[in-house]
Amino acid sequence: MIPVFSIVGKNSNTGKTTVLCNIIGELKSRGYRVATIKHDVHGFDIDHPGKDTWKHGQAGSDIVMISSPEKFAMIEKVQVEYTLDEVLEKISNVDIVITEGYKRENKPKLEVYRKEAADELLCEDDELFGIVTDVQFDKDIPQFSFEQVKEVVDLIEGKFLKK
Repeated sequence: MIPVFSIVGKNSNTGKTTVLCNIIGELKSRGYRVATIKHDVHGFDIDHPGKDTWKHGQAGSDIVMISSPEKFAMIEKVQVEYTLDEVLEKISNVDIVITEGYKRENKPKLEVYRKEAADELLCEDDELFGIVTDVQFDKDIPQFSFEQVKEVVDLIEGKFLKK
């Protein structure tokens, strides 16, 4: 089973993507293979009008794949959004999966909190394994500043990656 955790925050502009990208960079420098999943409740489009893959979808293809020596992508039309566990079933050949979002799923969470972006934490204490924050909370949960990337990854490595 590939370990999974989610980076979450109460609102936009808390710094979730920046924290995630910094964690990815540090994990890669330590030799790990990393998969990420971005949850977008608003929908998204990676198939741009006029491109061949877009034309395939417009013609009625339910699954469109594109492959090159450097990348592979699959676009699948769905009737109902996949659960996180269903998405995870499609991932292999990595050491860890990190999601951005999925704040209501049952995966361990690293919450990103900025005082100017939210008035309180999103998660309950039992959901959290850490907090990246610009304030100190009176909680028995590891807390890190935004600059403490190596220390956050030390925690992730100890909790999820070292057997």
